[in-house]
Amino acid sequence: MHMADALLSPATGLVMWAAAGTALAVASRVVKARADDALVPLMGMLGAFVFAAQMINFSIPGTGSSGHLGGGLLLAMLMGPHAALVVISSVLTVQALFFADGGLLALGANIFNIGVLPCLVAYPLVYRPLAGVAPSRRRLTLAAGLAAMLALQLGAMGVVLQTVMSGISGLSLEGFAWLMLPIHAAIGVVEGAATVAIVLFVQRHRPELLHGAAPEGVAPRLRPALLAAGLATLALGGVGSWFASADPDGLEWSVQRAGVNAVAATTPAGLHDTLAAVQKRTALLPDYGLPDDAVSTSPAGDAPSTPAQASQPQAWPAVNAGTSLAGVVGGVTTLGLVLAVGLLLRRRRQPASARP
Repeated sequence: MHMADALLSPATGLVMWAAAGTALAVASRVVKARADDALVPLMGMLGAFVFAAQMINFSIPGTGSSGHLGGGLLLAMLMGPHAALVVISSVLTVQALFFADGGLLALGANIFNIGVLPCLVAYPLVYRPLAGVAPSRRRLTLAAGLAAMLALQLGAMGVVLQTVMSGISGLSLEGFAWLMLPIHAAIGVVEGAATVAIVLFVQRHRPELLHGAAPEGVAPRLRPALLAAGLATLALGGVGSWFASADPDGLEWSVQRAGVNAVAATTPAGLHDTLAAVQKRTALLPDYGLPDDAVSTSPAGDAPSTPAQASQPQAWPAVNAGTSLAGVVGGVTTLGLVLAVGLLLRRRRQPASARP
């Protein structure tokens, strides 16, 4: 559901940058105030895990579309909504800068749709009231599943509204919504099931890792969890990504059926061209592969799309060294960025006399 710049006008893109930036400023202030030494390494490793997990698109049977884990709600359940927003924003920034996944003008909108809505809306307003304190497995399943599905629907509706408000795509509100919401409802079922499976596993084996489960002032033992997350990141990014579906993701699928030519033909120049040139220079592994293997992205955002791909069947699994390299490099880069942000916030929290 990563938007590309072609869907947004400069005005809408900048407004969404401001909205996402404000939410991130508030979240950073909350994270800075937390005196939890275990938080920073947990943020870094879970950020790397979500980056790798997002590389694996799953097919939606009978539709010709695919989806992937968003991860915002899952992160909120494990580390709290504000830390989760910082982490998912870092993931999306790494994807846009180094892999050309989502546009730079659209980065604010993507942070809002994939980060702010799950972390600061679905988590506190849906998950927390349904889960309550010390939820049973049945209650946790219900709360996590419903919140994950609702978060994806909110994000999909955000994409529709931002695209229509931009007025440069030729996509109508009703037509685009009737495509986006049902397909993302189907994707949400899978994301909800994946979120539930992960949090139930955590509740059974490491319940103290769920946000708010550990006693006040008591940090959970993180080394085994961090090691497991690191190994899972390497496995998903290095090997699991070979098994990703080649079908277009829900956003691209919707744009194709609504009229992709209308999007491509009316994209304005100016800021769009400038940011596209910047992204071309920063994207070291475009489309999660080596530059020689890269293909152009569709006007929607996520998935690569060329006429050759449309007419030729792709091998599955797509064993590719470039994809593996992108998964590992992206995970490590996300880890480094999140750790740097977390350590910076911790340093700013400390009084000057306490710093070395």
